[in-house]
Amino acid sequence: MSITGKTALITGANRGIGKQILESFIEAGVVKVYAAVRDVTSVASLQDKYPGKITPISLDLSNPESISAAAQTAADVDIVINNGGILYNATPFAENAVESLQKELDVNLFGWLHVARAFAPVLKNNGGGALVQLNSVVSIKSFADFATYSASKAASYSMTQAIRDQLKAQGTQVISVHPGPIATDMAVAAGFPEEMSDSPAVVAEGIIQALGNGDFHVFPDTMAKQFWQAYQAYAENVVDAEVSES
Repeated sequence: MSITGKTALITGANRGIGKQILESFIEAGVVKVYAAVRDVTSVASLQDKYPGKITPISLDLSNPESISAAAQTAADVDIVINNGGILYNATPFAENAVESLQKELDVNLFGWLHVARAFAPVLKNNGGGALVQLNSVVSIKSFADFATYSASKAASYSMTQAIRDQLKAQGTQVISVHPGPIATDMAVAAGFPEEMSDSPAVVAEGIIQALGNGDFHVFPDTMAKQFWQAYQAYAENVVDAEVSES
């Protein structure tokens, strides 16, 4: 898929990776972006920077009704980027572990599933399009300090694979993106030093390339590429293989 002339919706588009995807998409030829955020005023500066290109739309990944309403409003969308997510620093035995996991699953898994279910018919009506999920390297390797976040992303990655298989028939490309540390507020809050973090631009560029190539997996940054070197054979021979369920 070429993104030139397309309409995209990006959750969490007001900062970090989502903001960079929005800007990279517009620069690459996307004609309209729905900036799906909880506070629509948070994208005012982006509207000023790209006049006529950005339509703010209210969407809260923990609120299924807001997702359904967004899908009704953005009925012309070709590409849906589910970038929004939350992270808590919680080990398995931390006092806040259960609460953190519940909140992360609510957004990182159930929110993503609601997005997929709401927008799949929209994408079908518009010729297939693409559905992109921001997962993480922690979806294939858990880290104890981020155990609950890792679990939520592992569950999201599993669901992404199933959604890909389900949406093949309607011609919707599904992409699973697995960044490592990226220079965002979330990475800072997680305690990653700046020198370990790549620019959000590598994620946006990776998505654009995957859309053009028809790829499912994107491991865009320095750490992610190291993971991919070890994981690629398994992904190609198991995750991407046509395996019978019987």
